[in-house]
Amino acid sequence: MFNNDNKILACIDGSKYSQSVCDYAAWISQRTGAPLQLLHNLEHPAGASTADLSGAIGLGSRDTLLQELTEVEEQRNRLMMEQGKLMLAAAKERIGQGGTEASTKQRHGSLTESLIEMEDDIRVLVLGIRGEEHEQDTTHLGAHLEATIRALHRPILVVNTEFTVPEKVMLAYDGSEASSKALDMLAQSPLFKGIPVHLVTVGEDPADSNTLQHKATEVLQAAGHTVTAVTLDGKPSDALVSYQAEHDIDLTLMGAFSHTRLRELVLGSLTAKVLLKSNKPLLLLR
Repeated sequence: MFNNDNKILACIDGSKYSQSVCDYAAWISQRTGAPLQLLHNLEHPAGASTADLSGAIGLGSRDTLLQELTEVEEQRNRLMMEQGKLMLAAAKERIGQGGTEASTKQRHGSLTESLIEMEDDIRVLVLGIRGEEHEQDTTHLGAHLEATIRALHRPILVVNTEFTVPEKVMLAYDGSEASSKALDMLAQSPLFKGIPVHLVTVGEDPADSNTLQHKATEVLQAAGHTVTAVTLDGKPSDALVSYQAEHDIDLTLMGAFSHTRLRELVLGSLTAKVLLKSNKPLLLLR
C-alpha cells in the first residue's frame, strides 16, 4: 500500500489547530519513520472580479481603475504567499525543536484538488477539524473536511485538540471492509506498537458482536496489543463519545463507508456528531 517515500502530510494555515496538527504529524513521523511534509495551500476566495465592475465604471476612468484593482489583487496574492511561507517556516522550526525534520510545500487552488494530486505520495494526512476562516464555528465541520475525506483513499487524522501522546486508542469496529482496514493498521503499523486498544462495537446483535470481537481480538493480541473488547448499546454517537471520555481514550479509529449498523460513521450524521462532540482526534480510514 505504501512505499518508503510516502509522506506524513500536515496541512497548516493560520487556525488554532495548526500547532497541534504539526505535533501529531511529528509524532506519526517519529513512530513510523516516514518523512514529514508541511503543506500550506493558498486558495483564492470567490468574489467579484474586476471585470464585473466594468459596466459601473465611467469610460474615461475604467481602464485606469481596472489596472489599479489588478495591481492590488496581485499585491494581495504576494502578501498571502509570504504569509504562508512564514507559517511554514514557523511550523518547521517547531517540529525541528522536537527532533523531527520536515520539508515544506506551498500550493495554489482548491485544497481538495491539491490533495488528490498528491495522494499517491501520502501515507497519512493530518489536518485540523476546521480551517482559519471557520475555527470559531463549533457547530459545523470545516468546509473542506468532508470533501477531502470523500476524495482521498488514505488514512486521515482529524485534529481537534492540543497534542497529547496517545497512550490508549479505541477502534469502532463492525467487521466492514473499512473497519477491517483500521484493524489491520492497528495490528501492523509501528504507529500503534505497544499501545493498549479498546475494541468497541455498537448496536450489534450480541452473538454477532462476540464473533466479530473474538476474531479482531486474536489479530490484535497476536500483534502484541492489550485488548479491552466491549459491546455498547444506545445511540452510537453518544455511546462512542461517552466511552471515549470515560476511559480517557486518546485517539479513535473508524472505518469509512461501513455497510452495517455503523455505515454512517464517516460522512453521515453519526460521524459529524462524533467529530463535533468529541474532544479527541479521529483517524478515518476507507
